[in-house]
Amino acid sequence: MQIQPYLFFDGRCEEAIEFYRKALGAELQMLMRFKDSPEPPSAGMQAPGSENKVMHATFRVGETTVMASDGRNTGHPTFQGFSLSLDALDAAEGERLFKALADGGQIQMPLTKTFFSPLFGMVADRFGVSWMIIVRK
Repeated sequence: MQIQPYLFFDGRCEEAIEFYRKALGAELQMLMRFKDSPEPPSAGMQAPGSENKVMHATFRVGETTVMASDGRNTGHPTFQGFSLSLDALDAAEGERLFKALADGGQIQMPLTKTFFSPLFGMVADRFGVSWMIIVRK
């Protein structure tokens, strides 16, 4: 059994995937647009004019597969009640990842030494996704 995050970017999915490619080295595995669906959309599931938006995508960050969509394309993504935790191999990688995710985002807790990690910090990226960066050793 696996649990995989599925993120709804409400119209900014393609932009988010490109951001994660640059910031985290994410690799796009699959992308399907609403216009590519073999079935017509269900009522209320697709905003008018969103045929070219992302219906479903998968990308990998390290060993993790993340699924994503533009969802209903309201233009107001909300990500509350969770964070994605990202392990960094060392301090240099942790600082690089934190800085990349913080670009256009909001630092919630600066990278700092804690009792459980040489460096730990929290940031909400430019899309509002909350990340916890933890350096192993």
